[in-house]
Amino acid sequence: MSLPKPIVVLGAEGQLGAELCRQLGERAVGLGRHQCDLLEPDRVAEVLKRLQPLVVINTAAYTAVDRAEQEPALCHAMNADAVAALASLCRELDSTLVQISTDYVFGADLSRQVPYAETDAPGAINVYGQSKLAGERHAAAWKKHLVVRTCGLYGRRKQSAPSNFVETMLRLARERDRLRIVDDQRCTPSYVIHVARAIVFLSESNARGIYHVTCDGEATWHEFATEIFRLARLSPQVDRISTAEYAVAASRPLYSVLATSKYQATAGAALPHWKAAIAEYMQTIA
Repeated sequence: MSLPKPIVVLGAEGQLGAELCRQLGERAVGLGRHQCDLLEPDRVAEVLKRLQPLVVINTAAYTAVDRAEQEPALCHAMNADAVAALASLCRELDSTLVQISTDYVFGADLSRQVPYAETDAPGAINVYGQSKLAGERHAAAWKKHLVVRTCGLYGRRKQSAPSNFVETMLRLARERDRLRIVDDQRCTPSYVIHVARAIVFLSESNARGIYHVTCDGEATWHEFATEIFRLARLSPQVDRISTAEYAVAASRPLYSVLATSKYQATAGAALPHWKAAIAEYMQTIA
């Protein structure tokens, strides 16, 4: 009797990858960068051919949005070229490819005030977003693909992984009396537990194409931070600033809220509202 084929999670040391492994349990084979670096396609092919996965979930990515402006070739190699190689490999192995993408494939429409549907034309405005959009298109070259766009992830992570927005805000609020936080970028902060659960559901449902998966509602980073401080019973002075005042290398979308009606129609329910989700997360780190 042959063993069931595993579900391989690439980027297993990150917030989302680690949570997917937790939820999938024994079905998952989690691979971090040291075990399976997407910039080493021969090694990736060797590992996946040995494992013969039923599904490959790619959460690995170059995510340093500002540094990407100075390292566009490296960013595209990781987020686009590597995905092209992965899609080709999944075709060879007849494995489903689940590619995790981002709300940053949008942003060019400066007048946008309505959540983006999967059918809306993308328009990335920075190197990172452009590379992730290219990755989506490479993934779609294999018919058994699922692209999941999400946004503003936070959750439990390994110590080696970068801090998330929540952790950064809590640290800064304990170090400083006054903070300046952007209040003109609207998106939907999302708890990885809920996003991972949705990805597992879509994968098990044999969903194909693009799906938007975020928590419900929308917020600016200032609104999100203010709710974090309220829940943590911290009271720094929080000044509202504009994107123009926040000097960074990469342009950011002013509005990148994702419409999740397609996911809701498939799953039968929306993910929790972002305020309920952050309250849930804060209880785990109290």
